[in-house]
Amino acid sequence: MKHPKTLLDKLWTAHEIRRRADGASLLWVDRHLVHEGSHHGFAKLAARGLRVAEPDLTFAVVDHYAPVRDRSHIADPDIARMIRTLEDNAAAHGLRLFGLRDPAQGIVHVLGPEQGLTLPGLLMVCGDSHTSTHGALGALAFGIGATEVAHVLATQTVWQVKPRSMRITVEGRLAPGVSAKDIALNWISRLGTDGARGHAVEYAGRTIRDLTVEGRLTLCNLSIEGGARFGMVAPDAVVMDYLQDRPYAPVGAERDRALEDWGRLITDADAVFDREARFDAADIAPTVTWGTSPEQALPIGATLPDPDRLPAGKAGAARAALDYMGLSPGRPIAGTPVDQVFLGSCTNARIEDLRMAAAVLAGRRARVPGLVSPGSALVRAQAEQEGLDRVFTEAGLEWAQAGCSLCVGMNGETVAPGKRCASSTNRNFRGRQGRGARTHLMSPMMVAAAAVTGELTDARDLLKGRM
Repeated sequence: MKHPKTLLDKLWTAHEIRRRADGASLLWVDRHLVHEGSHHGFAKLAARGLRVAEPDLTFAVVDHYAPVRDRSHIADPDIARMIRTLEDNAAAHGLRLFGLRDPAQGIVHVLGPEQGLTLPGLLMVCGDSHTSTHGALGALAFGIGATEVAHVLATQTVWQVKPRSMRITVEGRLAPGVSAKDIALNWISRLGTDGARGHAVEYAGRTIRDLTVEGRLTLCNLSIEGGARFGMVAPDAVVMDYLQDRPYAPVGAERDRALEDWGRLITDADAVFDREARFDAADIAPTVTWGTSPEQALPIGATLPDPDRLPAGKAGAARAALDYMGLSPGRPIAGTPVDQVFLGSCTNARIEDLRMAAAVLAGRRARVPGLVSPGSALVRAQAEQEGLDRVFTEAGLEWAQAGCSLCVGMNGETVAPGKRCASSTNRNFRGRQGRGARTHLMSPMMVAAAAVTGELTDARDLLKGRM
């Protein structure tokens, strides 16, 4: 009798070359994505006189340090050097480079799916923790460190210990104004940033099946913020349709064969997971973070926690977070003033995200300044074709180029010390957006609502009659 397998089991087995006595598996890598920060890996390769083993499976992307404002001149010499180093390494090894002047340039985890580089059943790695994003299309995708980057460049393989399996099931229909970002922040706030530690998360249930591919990308992107090694969604007709005619996706007879293979990438009916968690979509509201960890999040209608009423293990962190964020226990989180907004990042900068934000902003003026950085040049072009850029600029927000931008604060774009930013990004760590910056994570709709009102606001109030 065949042993029922999870999607994780099937993908892992398909890529496992051999297993060591300590349990680590040597896995074949189908796609290796590199960026400016991958220079250490290339340096290790050069030091040993090695070449990239599979240049046709390695793709270089300028995104982490890419300026999103003026690209005619990169003022910071260190950033200019890093970008030039990636360009030089790509040229030396014959890699496809999505550089600053490429019409398809973008954030690596936005660009991969939209180019069809991300396909169901593939194993994908990148020197970036949010590589988990690509799991939304039924891929095995995870971030790797600098030493592993060098190993993959040299061998097209990577050593990994198979994580335990976890299924997060969400049933029911999301209410209008509630998005995939809210699903993610909701489960992380309930289970904690260690809630999925050591596990690969497969998302399942009616709510997940109803999400677009873009919503699933957001969900898988945030998996690691709950401690997961990576996240996955089994590919279905929604994914198959999304991949139709993507530049690197299979076509013709090859696509027919691929569709057959992709259709088998599902968890068997009787497969057993190491851990299960279930949520009801009806219980999920627009959610915002109040602290310095993604688990420190609440529905927009809630009040800030009193550390004295929290479990001993959470109380100290809550006090420190409230102090850093300049917030007081017991006060409503709604109405908290913000100084600026940011709409962008590999979490929420796709065309669907921009449309949701524009639905709130259309015909309104922002009370605070803000930056909108599309996830890719193609997203930017589509947004301009749809007139979304005019919605943002007429509201008083800045319309920029594609890049990681204010999510990481590594390219000169930061939030000033003590200033508060409503952000569609993935991390609200201390100093993530700049030294002393105070970051509140939320959905694109909620970012837009904060821009209009100048404070944390329930976007549903501004969407009445618009959705």
